[in-house]
Parts: sequence; structure tokens; C-alpha cells
Amino acid sequence: MLLNSVKSIRESLLMSKAELARKADVSPLTITRIERGFPCRMETMRKIILALGYRLSDKDKVFPEN
Repeated sequence: MLLNSVKSIRESLLMSKAELARKADVSPLTITRIERGFPCRMETMRKIILALGYRLSDKDKVFPEN
């Protein structure tokens, strides 16, 4: 399991899973899995970081362990 801040950041932005999934161009199921700590591809991480409004250089704020 990978610890990440996706859920807390998404909720602080008042964004639904569906909205984040749409912005990141991934499925809502993918968002659920990532929030539960399952691993994902680097490309998926990149999409989520950008969809949350972060820069790629802020990766460690969203995915601290990677």
C-alpha cells in the first residue's frame, strides 16, 4: 500500500471523485484505487497531480513516498 494525499487534497478542493477522474482523464475506479493506496503508473500519477492543480514539481505533496 502506498500512502498518498490524493483523497485529502481532493476533498479540500471540494472535488468529487468523478470530477477528478474527468479532469485527469482516468476512470473513477482508478481514483478509488489510488485513494486506497494501490499503486498506479507514473503517467496516471502525472495526470492526477495536474488535475488537482499542482505542478509536477509538487509531486511529493501528492505522492510523498514515490
